[in-house]
Amino acid sequence: MNTKTIFVKPGGGYDNVVVGSSEVRAPANGEITVRLHANSLNYHDFAVVSGMWGPTEQRIPMADGAGEVIAVGSDVTEFKVGDSVVSTFFPEWIDGTPLVEGFVTVPGDGIDGYAREQVTAKATAFTLAPVGYSHAEASTLTTAGLTAWRALMADDSLKPGDTVLIQGTGGVSIFALQFAKMAGATVIATSSSDAKLERLKALGADHVINYRKDTQWGATARALTGGRGVDHVIEVGGPSTLEQSMIAVRVAGHISVIGILSGVSGSMDFVPALVKQVRLQGVLVGSRTQQQDMIRAINANGMRPIIDRHFPLTDMVEAFKYQETNQHFGKIVLDI
Repeated sequence: MNTKTIFVKPGGGYDNVVVGSSEVRAPANGEITVRLHANSLNYHDFAVVSGMWGPTEQRIPMADGAGEVIAVGSDVTEFKVGDSVVSTFFPEWIDGTPLVEGFVTVPGDGIDGYAREQVTAKATAFTLAPVGYSHAEASTLTTAGLTAWRALMADDSLKPGDTVLIQGTGGVSIFALQFAKMAGATVIATSSSDAKLERLKALGADHVINYRKDTQWGATARALTGGRGVDHVIEVGGPSTLEQSMIAVRVAGHISVIGILSGVSGSMDFVPALVKQVRLQGVLVGSRTQQQDMIRAINANGMRPIIDRHFPLTDMVEAFKYQETNQHFGKIVLDI
């Protein structure tokens, strides 16, 4: 059978986003068929769809897909018909050390993604969704949720009493705030919007800094720790914010290098990294096992994601244009 599908033509660009159909086959051994109900937007998806790094061939975009299992292969025991599931960013990275460079195995980029009504894929391309989550809520976890979880919990073993610095109010940063508070950490949050800073405080941020008003926010964050420095920085800004992040972080502290919002290149003074013995860790989402760990924690804690706005799947371009305005607080979701 065929199912409604969004395609991005080679090279990407909003004018190259088209509605069509794709074939859905019955699941073979080791596969499941999922009726998809939601995607959520990420900067990586924006880069593909907008043409920043568009696909070399026609591609079904969107890495984050959530929905309901409607058929299973004869040997699949992990899932049953009716289960709520959410996609994995790296379907081939089950556990352990990452082995694949870049995005060649990532849905919506190197392979077809989830901007469609139904899909048949390997069972490892999905995990169970958190208990009680809507499909829209579950769809926020694949990229942004898992990136924050891995950065804090898998790469750095965040402990109660640690201090975390987050930047802005995008999906990764807000998830990092929520996971940090779940673990009993202190959170310092930055934004250029006083209104958004108030919302961050309402979510549990202990200290907030308007980085537009305080350009030396790294020193301010360090002062808030009594001069010791923060234990962990969720670095989503990129070249323009890394200098201040290295000022903020403590000796032997951890900076998760996640985002490129200010560009993909810039100059860097290596001396602070050396004298502080800073750990700079590049983060590209996480493994399937890490996603399952995150979902177990969510099930135990009851945390819910922050969704800013919903768009229908066919309004994908409008959703990305809204994302470009940076007005959003949390995740933007496409309903299928």
